[in-house]
Amino acid sequence: MELSIGVGARPIEVHVGGCYAAGKRQRVITREQALAALAGGIRACIHCRPDTELGVLG
Repeated sequence: MELSIGVGARPIEVHVGGCYAAGKRQRVITREQALAALAGGIRACIHCRPDTELGVLG
Protein backbone atom coordinates (compact mmCIF):
# COMPACT_ATOMS: atom_id res chain seq x y z
CA MET A 1 0.00 0.00 0.00
CA GLU A 2 1.39 3.38 -0.99
CA LEU A 3 0.62 6.28 1.32
CA SER A 4 0.14 9.99 0.73
CA ILE A 5 2.48 12.66 2.08
CA GLY A 6 2.19 14.28 5.51
CA VAL A 7 0.82 13.67 8.98
CA GLY A 8 -2.04 11.18 8.90
CA ALA A 9 -0.95 9.85 5.51
CA ARG A 10 -3.83 8.16 3.71
CA PRO A 11 -3.65 5.12 1.45
CA ILE A 12 -3.55 6.19 -2.20
CA GLU A 13 -2.62 3.11 -4.24
CA VAL A 14 -2.35 -0.67 -3.90
CA HIS A 15 0.69 -2.46 -5.37
CA VAL A 16 1.88 -6.05 -5.68
CA GLY A 17 4.99 -6.68 -3.57
CA GLY A 18 8.13 -5.68 -5.41
CA CYS A 19 6.42 -3.33 -7.86
CA TYR A 20 8.98 -0.99 -9.43
CA ALA A 21 6.43 1.86 -9.50
CA ALA A 22 5.72 1.86 -5.75
CA GLY A 23 6.88 5.03 -4.05
CA LYS A 24 8.97 5.32 -0.90
CA ARG A 25 5.98 5.78 1.43
CA GLN A 26 4.60 2.27 1.61
CA ARG A 27 3.55 -0.37 4.09
CA VAL A 28 2.93 -4.08 3.85
CA ILE A 29 -0.70 -5.20 4.06
CA THR A 30 -2.47 -8.56 3.99
CA ARG A 31 -4.43 -9.94 1.06
CA GLU A 32 -7.67 -9.22 2.93
CA GLN A 33 -6.62 -5.61 3.56
CA ALA A 34 -5.72 -5.21 -0.12
CA LEU A 35 -9.10 -6.55 -1.21
CA ALA A 36 -10.88 -4.23 1.23
CA ALA A 37 -8.85 -1.24 0.03
CA LEU A 38 -9.66 -1.97 -3.62
CA ALA A 39 -13.34 -2.47 -2.79
CA GLY A 40 -13.26 0.81 -0.85
CA GLY A 41 -12.07 2.80 -3.84
CA ILE A 42 -8.28 2.89 -3.39
CA ARG A 43 -6.84 2.70 -6.89
CA ALA A 44 -4.83 -0.23 -8.18
CA CYS A 45 -1.39 0.38 -9.70
CA ILE A 46 -1.62 0.31 -13.49
CA HIS A 47 1.83 -1.27 -13.75
CA CYS A 48 1.63 -4.30 -11.43
CA ARG A 49 -2.19 -4.73 -11.54
CA PRO A 50 -2.88 -6.01 -7.99
CA ASP A 51 -6.60 -6.15 -8.79
CA THR A 52 -5.97 -8.77 -11.48
CA GLU A 53 -3.43 -10.60 -9.31
CA LEU A 54 -5.99 -10.84 -6.49
CA GLY A 55 -8.75 -11.98 -8.84
CA VAL A 56 -10.86 -8.83 -8.46
CA LEU A 57 -10.90 -8.36 -12.24
CA GLY A 58 -10.88 -11.23 -14.63
